[in-house]
Amino acid sequence: MDPIAYSRLVPRVVFGVLVALLATGELVIRVRSSINSAGSGARPERASLILLIVALLVGFAGAAVIAGHLAATALPGPVTLFVIGAVVMAAGLALRWWSVIVLGRSFTVEVRVRDEQQVVDRGPYAVVRHPSYSGLVLVIVGFGLLLGNWLALVVVVVIPAAGLVYRIRVEERMLADGIGDPYRRYLARIRYRLVPFVW
Repeated sequence: MDPIAYSRLVPRVVFGVLVALLATGELVIRVRSSINSAGSGARPERASLILLIVALLVGFAGAAVIAGHLAATALPGPVTLFVIGAVVMAAGLALRWWSVIVLGRSFTVEVRVRDEQQVVDRGPYAVVRHPSYSGLVLVIVGFGLLLGNWLALVVVVVIPAAGLVYRIRVEERMLADGIGDPYRRYLARIRYRLVPFVW
């Protein structure tokens, strides 16, 4: 049996809207990043971005295929899971966009450090070091819950998580090298990278 995100009208519309918001938001973020990067002169690091994009695409596509073809791994309570998933995914989108807005001109999709770059420690950055990635994690978990399939949820979480962990390690190393002591003090003060009290 197909997940309700595929088979019922209202869930299908909600699912489509959330995926469209994700895609549109990422496009806007990419455009904003290009504007922020223009003329910065800072050399970008792209390998971790490419790895993360591939991990996300494989995770999302794999989960979508699994949910549509492996009814044996479907979870009970599809309506409840769908509602929870929609709320979690919407919260993740909001957190990601808020984080990008708070970071302002310092936000770039590619990891790069400007000469005049300051450490941002307000808003969500006062709680975790990488709130835009925390938002992305919520989006990923929400997407998996929307599909109502435990194997799809595992695939969409585990594969992108590997890309995120690598990306965060690269980003923190570059920022510590580029900004220096102010960023190292931030790392010492804000202990958690993605999830408070977890990691």
